[in-house]
Amino acid sequence: MQERESFEDYTVGERLVSPSRTITESDVVNFAMITGDWHPIHVDKEYAAASSFGQRIAHGMLTMSLGGSMCMWMGPNTFAPKSFIAFLAMDEIRMKNPTLIGDTIHWEGEVVGLEPKSNGRGIITYACEVKNQRDEVCASYVQKILVGRRADESEAAR
Repeated sequence: MQERESFEDYTVGERLVSPSRTITESDVVNFAMITGDWHPIHVDKEYAAASSFGQRIAHGMLTMSLGGSMCMWMGPNTFAPKSFIAFLAMDEIRMKNPTLIGDTIHWEGEVVGLEPKSNGRGIITYACEVKNQRDEVCASYVQKILVGRRADESEAAR
């Protein structure tokens, strides 16, 4: 895919799919260490076996953190253009299915909004899903990023 420079290089309806990654036991343990979330559903095999899941599951926020960053694995300036300014928002977050140790997840996103701003900036809105190898949605959310726009001819003449 060709590198994208700015807001104008995106179209509503375009879809992106990231490479995939397998969630390991080390991921879960390291996430528990970093966050302090040692809930037994994540780290205690016997406890988790007696749960409705029947086994340990990855933290929801681990799924969101890894899955949500996979959009950046598609290469430079694919998800976000060179003119990327800031991550603005993550809304409508839903955990739909558990992520199990050994699941292979990937990110899918669709551009659902392009909002030009008057200050040479624009907002790109993505509807996002983190899916497992069975094509089940583990997590979904709406993400907004702030990016630069190309100067139009009237601005360039100034």
